Amino acid sequence: MIIILLGPPGSGKGTQALPVTEKLKLPHVSTGDIFRANLNQGTPLGLEVKKYMDAGALVPDDLVVRLVAGRLSEPDAKNGVLLDGFPRTAAQAEALSAFLAESSRQVARCLSLEVSDATILTRLSGRRICRNCGLGYHLSFSPPPADGRCGRCGGEIYQRDDDREETIKNRLDVYHRQTSPLIHWYGDHGLLKAVDGEGQVEEITRRIFAALED
Repeated sequence: MIIILLGPPGSGKGTQALPVTEKLKLPHVSTGDIFRANLNQGTPLGLEVKKYMDAGALVPDDLVVRLVAGRLSEPDAKNGVLLDGFPRTAAQAEALSAFLAESSRQVARCLSLEVSDATILTRLSGRRICRNCGLGYHLSFSPPPADGRCGRCGGEIYQRDDDREETIKNRLDVYHRQTSPLIHWYGDHGLLKAVDGEGQVEEITRRIFAALED
């Protein structure tokens, strides 16, 4: 059972991946984790990725596909995985489909978490973090102390650069441009299921399982 979890940054993919993988007993496979593992181990593919990352360039599709293919060939992935952050483009989806066909496997379902840009802006731009201990806050849901110091360690509370509104808008724009063809691709293949990603975490989880049962 190979399930793909799509959604813009801040849509809650990481949060929802945990109950899904626990219930279905599938490994959670994210491209970020794969990159870090290969970089830490100094594999040939990891060194290749590092060249692009050091230059501030996007990692090419063919290299990303090779990294994911390697992860999907590991023993714990033989019964399926939950893919998070891959594929990102229709070209990657086509390459994934071709790789899976070689071992008579295929994607069972592509779940698209639907969250408005306005909600994502509120979620991400309101995040704050302690520079010292890493404790997270949110201006709307869990505000930091009025003095701007962490309630746990007294460290400085700050906003990460990638949580600034302009950066979030740019990330959303990239996501929409890259992913729109991908959503159409899985829709055309009858594999796409849209899931309302707004509301309480537990309710969204129930929607995901309902979509998988369908």
